[in-house]
Amino acid sequence: MNVEDIRVYCLNKKGVIECFPFDEDTLVFKVMGKMFLLVSISDPTCSINVKCDPDRAIQLKEQYEDVQPGYHMNKKMWNSVTYTGAFSKQQFYEMIDHSYDEVVKGLIRKDRLALNDL
Repeated sequence: MNVEDIRVYCLNKKGVIECFPFDEDTLVFKVMGKMFLLVSISDPTCSINVKCDPDRAIQLKEQYEDVQPGYHMNKKMWNSVTYTGAFSKQQFYEMIDHSYDEVVKGLIRKDRLALNDL
């Protein structure tokens, strides 16, 4: 899996934009202003960070030994899950899709309706 594959896949989703990175090694993707994916530019097969609900984070940790859930102090925020190690293209896409869907579900109604109109 390479950075360009991830970029193209993400930018084909409704309302997704690529933002300025936090540093020169990280790509940031947002939907309607909400971050849903961080990707290491230097080695995307090593680490991506996605958003997921707490139950999904636990399920993924049990399913993949390379998943590291991160819990936020603010319970209203989504949990972040970092995937490390080599994953198939399909696994990357499933993780990205889940993160996108979770962020879209959390959007206010007005933003979800605007997204559907795109």
